[in-house]
Amino acid sequence: MSFLRTFTGLAFKGMAIATLSVIALTATAYAADKLRIGTEGAYPPFNLVDSNGELQGFDVDIAKALCASMKAECTFVKQDWDGMIPALNKRKFDAIVASMSITEERQKAVDFSERYYTNKLQFVGKKGMDVDISAAGLKGKVIGAQRATISGQWLEQNRADADIKLYDTQENAYLDLASGRLDAILADAFVNYEWLNSDAGNAFEAKGDPVFDGDLIGIAIRKGEDDLRIKLNKAIKDIVADGTYGKINAKYFPFSIY
Repeated sequence: MSFLRTFTGLAFKGMAIATLSVIALTATAYAADKLRIGTEGAYPPFNLVDSNGELQGFDVDIAKALCASMKAECTFVKQDWDGMIPALNKRKFDAIVASMSITEERQKAVDFSERYYTNKLQFVGKKGMDVDISAAGLKGKVIGAQRATISGQWLEQNRADADIKLYDTQENAYLDLASGRLDAILADAFVNYEWLNSDAGNAFEAKGDPVFDGDLIGIAIRKGEDDLRIKLNKAIKDIVADGTYGKINAKYFPFSIY
């Protein structure tokens, strides 16, 4: 009887472990179909908060399309730009879709998908004002950019003799330009396009040619999460191929940014 009880107990214990393993695997698979997307909400037209308090914009629409392609249930988390990568690595969300440039420095902290659009940097200043964007021409000029962006980094590396002002959001940089506190700003050309065509920006214009072209924008994920990266890359290719990407692009720009 003792042997039978022991055998029965071991058998029951084995069944219980097997059942828990199945539950754990099911939970893992289910969690993989749920993604939390981090975005800034202060970078129109790519990400912004509308009058109803909802996140909108190109980044958000692309993220929704990718989630639909992957058959994943996605939710969005608003996060200040400066803390975006630390928040990802602290698991506040699972992916960053916030117009983040793929750079060597960032790749030390996170992995990236393939690009989902291509960016370039351009100066903006007041219409009718002669702005020489060369290093000599900007010496002593007050130039703005958003903090922790390639625009700010490019200015510090290439226009160090300018008086560089860095801002927590791109919107605040535009506000200071409009109020006359800045001689010019350097920002993403497609964000400038949106602002220059708004009431706030119609007294301003692009100055000179883009100073940095071919900036690749990708989706940041935590290091080593290769399964998610592979799924995102496939989904990007799929929405480009089936025309979904083109429809989203046309909603915001009369030209391709891919």
